[in-house]
Amino acid sequence: MTTRVSDSEAAPQRFAQLFSSTRRGARLARRLATHQLDLWGIPHGSELSDAVAHVVAELAANAVTHGHVAGRDFELRLVRTRPDTLRVEVADSRGDRRPEEQQGAPDAESGRGLLLVEALASAWGVTERAVGKTVWAELRHEGQSGRG
Repeated sequence: MTTRVSDSEAAPQRFAQLFSSTRRGARLARRLATHQLDLWGIPHGSELSDAVAHVVAELAANAVTHGHVAGRDFELRLVRTRPDTLRVEVADSRGDRRPEEQQGAPDAESGRGLLLVEALASAWGVTERAVGKTVWAELRHEGQSGRG
């Protein structure tokens, strides 16, 4: 007799990786995030994959730019707790600088990234850690239950 576990009862899917706290590390985090989603059945170029790529890019860039501590990496975690919810977490070693939404000048090249995260995510926030902080965002979606 075979017992089928429903998606709601299945263990969460998880991905975690450390990256160098450099611009190259941030780019690699974005690329590996979308690759992992593809492995979970969320294809490259889908609405969710593109949204996650933007969120990871922003959070990783912030970790590299504002959360950098010499000799320390940042960590990317993806957790798919339910078929319709994906949580993106980026942890860095610097706890004294909390991300804040900024209203950049219309012609500024920076300062609006967290506004993008807020627009794409159903929720986002910051969790303090023993060393540093984790900035997280949850993205909800429909119609992509995945094959993983």
